[in-house]
Amino acid sequence: MKLLNIDKDILLKPLQMISGIVERRHTLPILSNVFLKTDGKKLEFIATDLEIQIATSTQLDEDYSSEALTISARKTVDILRALPDKTKISLEASENRAILKSGKSKFNLQTLPSKDFPLISAKENAKLDIVKIEQNVLKDMLQKVQFSMAQQDIRYYLNGLLLVLEGQTLRLIATDGHRLAHASTQLKSSAGERETILPRKTVLELTKLLNDDDSMVEMNITDTQININFNNVTLVSKLVDGKFPDYKRVIPTDLSNELVIAKEDLQGALQRASILSNEKFRGVRWVLTKNSLKIICSNSEQEEAEEELEIVYEGEPLDIGFNVNYLLDCLSNVPIKNIKCSLGDSSSSMLMTIKEDETFQYVVMPMRI
Repeated sequence: MKLLNIDKDILLKPLQMISGIVERRHTLPILSNVFLKTDGKKLEFIATDLEIQIATSTQLDEDYSSEALTISARKTVDILRALPDKTKISLEASENRAILKSGKSKFNLQTLPSKDFPLISAKENAKLDIVKIEQNVLKDMLQKVQFSMAQQDIRYYLNGLLLVLEGQTLRLIATDGHRLAHASTQLKSSAGERETILPRKTVLELTKLLNDDDSMVEMNITDTQININFNNVTLVSKLVDGKFPDYKRVIPTDLSNELVIAKEDLQGALQRASILSNEKFRGVRWVLTKNSLKIICSNSEQEEAEEELEIVYEGEPLDIGFNVNYLLDCLSNVPIKNIKCSLGDSSSSMLMTIKEDETFQYVVMPMRI
């Protein structure tokens, strides 16, 4: 393979886009590499970790024969980043070596046979549901829920995100067993009936790769795989096989105590009070009385922080505890001016919603303090 006189960004930008899924240490050395292939005026890039695969391509100025190689993703990205901007580079490969040159810089890199690269192929003859949605809508939904996914939970299905198709309704739900986030939207066309669990890594990569514009994403979903196409990117991922909790039972519907509060005021008070919270349990007390919310944090050194906010509140007096991180996660990931909090008694979960957007719901279980 020989690529001559290419601007470094032709290689660097696609490599940065796909190399986020490449594992630094893997039992299969080839999974640390990225697959490159020239074909006419097209240069293809593919990375995989066997569970998820991201592919993209870029146009070249001249025709090249059909050739392929695999080269270290991290090292190549690091080299290209370290070269000056608007630098021209050349890449040539033979047998198990690739030589990358730029000006008087020369890098001799190991390659592995492209025929050994484990490409994930699309499942054929499988029951398929097709979802078409604007990139900015999907990105916004993912950002509103993905922070609630579990991390390394033995209930492996909680380490992902539930995607629910109900005709023209698309729902995304994430929970770690202590809090749950739900977002939904109406699609322009019906997409069938299905519940699918996306792996955590797939969700995080997809959130990073999507643009904030209204160009379309097409998701092709089978029982074992999702294939997502957008921006000249194809993301293929295996799905999590498991039974997700019944989210409808978790979202409370009969909460009689309500308050609406400016997000910035609540976020600031929680951040300040949490400085003196117990580092292990991260508990915060909400003490609600008529038109007042006191936020109280204390720790094992018997230090205490108290913040008082004036609010419109006509409900029952209430003293309830929460994990302060769960509240701050919601406030920092959901772009709003005001948040509506609905509460029952001190042993009931709180429901946080957006007054102008009923499609978002965030449920936080109480904790004893």
